[in-house]
Amino acid sequence: MATNGSGNETALGSNESAGGTRGTTVIADSVVSTIAGIAVRETDGVHALGGGASRAMGAMKDKVSRSNDPGRGVKVEVGEKQAAVDVDIVVEYGTLILDTAKKIRMHVTDAVETMTGLEVVEINIKVLDVYVPGDDDGSDDDEEKSAPERSRRVQ
Repeated sequence: MATNGSGNETALGSNESAGGTRGTTVIADSVVSTIAGIAVRETDGVHALGGGASRAMGAMKDKVSRSNDPGRGVKVEVGEKQAAVDVDIVVEYGTLILDTAKKIRMHVTDAVETMTGLEVVEINIKVLDVYVPGDDDGSDDDEEKSAPERSRRVQ
């Protein structure tokens, strides 16, 4: 079995084709990870992939290399004919998490199986955080802190 980033690859034979075997097709684990990562990002309700440290390091890496890593937050194990996927996500506030998880599983399964021919046997989803819009802009909080102390409920 291979883990994302290990450089391992899986060779898929073409024995089932009518023309017989004329070679092998090799799919790197990073390819499966990238496909799964893109499928997850395209799912409604997903704000980001990866944990806080992973996202912070990835953001710095993206600025330096001027590219982003679609496989960030995704780990895969690839066998000869099957793949298992682990995903760490941040969901948007108000999202029905169980519905989002079902959609992620459908999108990832469809994308990986269609593009690689591997059977996806398992997709584990870890929800690490909830993104609340406006939390990271800080403009409203700064104004409230500088304003005189008063009740937020009654003015």
